[in-house]
Amino acid sequence: MSNPTLAFIDCPDAQGSHRMAYWHWGNPTSRHVVLCVHGLTRQGRDFDTLAQALCEQAGGDICVVCPDVAGRGQSDWLKDPQGYQLPFYAADMLALLAQLQPTRLDWVGTSMGGLIGLVVAGQPDLPPFAKVHRLVLNDVGPVIEWQALQRIGQYLGQVPVFDTEQQAADALWAIASSFGPHTPEQWLALTRPQIKPLADGSGRLTLRYDPALAEPFKAMTLESAAQGEALLWQAYDQISAQTLLVRGAESDLLSATTAQAMTQRGPKAQLVEFAGVGHAPTFVAQPQVDAVRSFLLAPDH
Repeated sequence: MSNPTLAFIDCPDAQGSHRMAYWHWGNPTSRHVVLCVHGLTRQGRDFDTLAQALCEQAGGDICVVCPDVAGRGQSDWLKDPQGYQLPFYAADMLALLAQLQPTRLDWVGTSMGGLIGLVVAGQPDLPPFAKVHRLVLNDVGPVIEWQALQRIGQYLGQVPVFDTEQQAADALWAIASSFGPHTPEQWLALTRPQIKPLADGSGRLTLRYDPALAEPFKAMTLESAAQGEALLWQAYDQISAQTLLVRGAESDLLSATTAQAMTQRGPKAQLVEFAGVGHAPTFVAQPQVDAVRSFLLAPDH
C-alpha cells in the first residue's frame, strides 16, 4: 500500500489564521480533484482505501485530496471553539480549493463532511474552481435525527487515554460498531491515524482531536436544529451536481424518510443503501468502494 503526501494551507479566521492539513493521493498536478471530507471526530486518512481505488482506476489523471478539518488530525486546534461550525469549515474548504484550482471538482463527504459539501454545492455563485460536478453524501442529509445527536453528544469532547493501539481500537469500536463489519486489521488501520502519543512522554496514547469541538455541538437545541434544517434544505434544493446518497440501512442519523425525500427534490439524489451498516459506511468494504468509484468515474452523459 502506498502512502499519501501531507501538505498544509493557512486558512484565515477571526483570530488571524490556522493551519489546515490535507493528504493527497495520485497526481498532484491533475486538475481533476476529488475532495474527501470526513466525519465529526475523524480525519482525512479515513479515505485511504477509497482514495487508492480511485487512483488505480483513473490512472494518472486524478488527485484525491483528504483534508483534516480544523481541530482534527494534523490540523491546528482553533483558539475560538465557536469556529467549529459548518460555515467556517466551508470557508476553509474554499480556501483549499482556491489553492488547488481544479477544473473538475468532485466531493465525497461523510456525515459532517457531507454537510460541508451540501453547504458548498448549494451556493449558487461560486467561482468555477469550487463548482461541484459530482457529489457523494455519505449517510447525511438536511434532517439529522435528534436521538443521533444525543448519542454523539455522549462521547464528544471526552479525552480518553490508552496504553496501546489495540486498547484504543477496542475503545473506539465500542462507540463506532454501527460503522458495520470490519476485520480487526481494517479497524486497526482506521484507528491508527486517530491517535497520538500523550505529550507527557509516558508512551500512552490519546485521540487526535480538540475536545472543544463539543462546545458548539452541546449548545445546539431542538429549535436551533430545526432552523439549521430549513437552511440545509434550501441549500440542498439549489444543488446542481449529480448526487449519490449513500445510506447505512440501519442509520440512526439519516432516516429512510429523509433519504427518500432527497431522491425526490433538489438534485434528486441516486440512493444506495448498505445492509448491516448504521452510521456511517466507511468505504473500506469493497461494495461500498465500488459504488462510489463507479459513480465518480463513470463517463458524463
